[in-house]
Amino acid sequence: MMTRSVIFLALGLASIDAFQGQNIVQRHQTTQLFGGSSGYASTLPGKIDKTDKVKVLLETSEMIFTVPADSLTVAESQSLRQSMPEGTTISVVKNTLMNRAVQGTDYEAATSLLKGSNMWFFVEEDIGASIKAFNAFAKEAGKIETHEILGGVMEGVEYDSKGVTAIGKLPSKQELYAKIAGTIKAVPTKVAKVIKAPNSKLARAIKLAGESSE
Repeated sequence: MMTRSVIFLALGLASIDAFQGQNIVQRHQTTQLFGGSSGYASTLPGKIDKTDKVKVLLETSEMIFTVPADSLTVAESQSLRQSMPEGTTISVVKNTLMNRAVQGTDYEAATSLLKGSNMWFFVEEDIGASIKAFNAFAKEAGKIETHEILGGVMEGVEYDSKGVTAIGKLPSKQELYAKIAGTIKAVPTKVAKVIKAPNSKLARAIKLAGESSE
């Protein structure tokens, strides 16, 4: 009789453990899939810490822009982050925290974009490449219609979706540097050709200057 009671008790404990283990797995999956806000991030110190980090990103950014944050899988989010050029940071920031972070900065105009769930791009340097990288991702992932750029802010000015796209078509700094370098290299060659040209005014002026000095 006692042996049978021990068996029933052991089976009961095993069932409880299995039920609790199933609940733990389900809670973990829910948090991972839907981005649960439990834990440090939902506490007041966590929110302050997040706001401070966003302020640091704003201080080092030349531009920020936003896209809808919902309906992106973990794999898609990772792929998007990896596609960005160095110096560009992506972060999903709650509207209340973003509103606090932009106050007193050049990005206060971003408050009009704080609707729904936002994924923010903090672009430190290569603006054009960052915008082009996102558009390429949206096209490849089939997100053009659902995840269009909502808008952005640069130098205190708010731009709508078309404005941000237009900025993305401008030459990057690297492209501008290459053009400037090419122009500088071409200057001595052009000057030499002008000087050597026998009928040029500059050539005649140089020749007269030389004769008068003698």
